[in-house]
Amino acid sequence: MQRRQLLRQTALAVSAFSLSRELFAMTPAERRWVEGRGIPPADLIKLSSNENPHGPSPLARKAMADAVNISNRYQWDMNGVLRERIGALSGHSKDNVILGAGSSELLGLACTWAALRKGNVVASEPTFKLWMTASRRIGLQTKLVPLTATKHNDLQRMADTMDADTRMVYLCNPNNPTGTTATKTELEDFVRKVAKDRILLMDEAYTEYYDSPSVSHLVNEFPNLLIAKTFSKVFGMAGARVGYILAQPDTIKKLSECSAWANAGPSAVSMTGAMAALTDSDFVKLVKRENHKAKELFCQGLEKAGIPYIPSVTSFVYFDNQPYAKKIPELLATANIIGARAFEDKSTWLRLSVGTVPEMQKVVSLLQA
Repeated sequence: MQRRQLLRQTALAVSAFSLSRELFAMTPAERRWVEGRGIPPADLIKLSSNENPHGPSPLARKAMADAVNISNRYQWDMNGVLRERIGALSGHSKDNVILGAGSSELLGLACTWAALRKGNVVASEPTFKLWMTASRRIGLQTKLVPLTATKHNDLQRMADTMDADTRMVYLCNPNNPTGTTATKTELEDFVRKVAKDRILLMDEAYTEYYDSPSVSHLVNEFPNLLIAKTFSKVFGMAGARVGYILAQPDTIKKLSECSAWANAGPSAVSMTGAMAALTDSDFVKLVKRENHKAKELFCQGLEKAGIPYIPSVTSFVYFDNQPYAKKIPELLATANIIGARAFEDKSTWLRLSVGTVPEMQKVVSLLQA
């Protein structure tokens, strides 16, 4: 009964907003925004970081609250349990999994491993690139490959760009910021072409939203294949910082040797929440359903306003501001909505995260007005 009540409360909250804005951490820039305009934090609509606006799930919240009582102890046993449950999702064992404080920490760890031999890493442009600055500092230069005309990762050109000094290829699929994905066949062909003799780091942060194809079934075949995933997106735990890499056991050991303390990233509280989140399939369905509705509403609004966009299988949309009469970031700012921004130099293409249905209704109303 308690679980059903929690889910019912969550479903009701989705129609307005499932968490108070006061509970959301704000960056210094966001804090200056609300203070400079004299508005309460609850009036700020933040659509900038592809955060899940609905959660964590009720079960994860309760589990994390309870776990505070055990956070005086190290989380060693819990670490093994969570790795085992994560591995089971794709038919692997806990030895196939390494945990980190979000997948971002592990992207950096993979770069460290690749940089043991100086060389370069091939990636798309634009893509998720927070790891690139650090990778350059430790000896991995980046070779960036433009997207196709349809804003997809150009897999053939990425493969052709590799040279004798390429130590790693990074592929974000679905890609951030464009929201595009390759087909299962295209991905499998790319893995077989790249991972046979160099590291292939697959970032699958957004696969759950539309059940996009994963290449986790190829892990046992390719020692150089690393798959990075996270609890930050569909599970709504961005601030809890739980991510993992799936790879062969020997590869996991090599990654671990590049870390001062393997699997030490997530806290006991965070891991307890992650284990609860894995059992809350009803909440995940709710998040996906609400994301689909809110994104469809936004895309329909873009069409009516004559704004081109890229069909997305993620929690964000990439669109072109150029045909529109006003600068959309400035227009949204008049209603305290932040987040629309460019990812390509001298480009009018912008990304906006998908919020709740009421939030996207407000965005669409501004565009149509």
